[in-house]
Amino acid sequence: MSDTAATTEALAAPNSEPIVFDEVAAKYGNGHVALTRITCQFEHGTSTALVGPNGSGKTTLLRLMCGLAQPSDGKISPDPSEKAVALVAQQHGQRGWMPLTVSNVLRMSRFRDRGLIKRFGPADRTIIEDAAKRLGVSDLGKRQFGELSGGQRQRVLVAQALAHAADVLLLDEPITGLDMPSQETILRIIDEERRRGRIVVISTHHMDEAELCDQVILLANRIVASGTPGEVLTNKNMQEAFGLRMAHGDKENCVFHGEHDDHADGVIHVFSDHGHGHAHYDR
Repeated sequence: MSDTAATTEALAAPNSEPIVFDEVAAKYGNGHVALTRITCQFEHGTSTALVGPNGSGKTTLLRLMCGLAQPSDGKISPDPSEKAVALVAQQHGQRGWMPLTVSNVLRMSRFRDRGLIKRFGPADRTIIEDAAKRLGVSDLGKRQFGELSGGQRQRVLVAQALAHAADVLLLDEPITGLDMPSQETILRIIDEERRRGRIVVISTHHMDEAELCDQVILLANRIVASGTPGEVLTNKNMQEAFGLRMAHGDKENCVFHGEHDDHADGVIHVFSDHGHGHAHYDR
């Protein structure tokens, strides 16, 4: 193992305690129920796909996991503040206004540990360089983030998430609308991170993407079904969750339509000072 890989692996040793939702409910600001009676568990070294119509609570569940939203009822353990969590939120627009280079965006990943003033050390640079290399963005350092293509921006954001070395990696529709090479790169990274022992949770509208995960949670503001992809992604369950909003398409390319989830729009959010992690994503 190279020095770079050894350093990254050492910083990524996960806090192995699972995340448990016990009868969790959440409401929007207007009182509308986003999620009700959610009981589920997320283990380290596994990947989970959240599937359901837009507005079914997928993004809300991700926000609960990282502390951006608070449950109105029930319990999440451990408290989100007790785990380091990296979230890659959905993107909107071209972000041409963002006055940051790719290098700046990647360096932000280490602010949790270093703050805004403390100098970066060799370990920080190694982690950032390794993450950039894995996502194929090492040559973009001097480019303005807002000038990148959608696929390049998303790969930079995922690289930033990896450089946080968090226990938990959350990705909200991580490959939607991207070019095929970027999709393949991000799916490979999710697989590798699951293998490394992280909790990885993605939201998706794509059945073929969900089938790559260890666990699928099918949502319709409640859990319609949870389990392996084969157990959950059945016609009966999908019809119950999506109703008439099921889209056309065969099993390999099926996409689902509905209203858009409310979500956090941001580069990356990391919470808590505790622990580091890794996870993976293959079948």
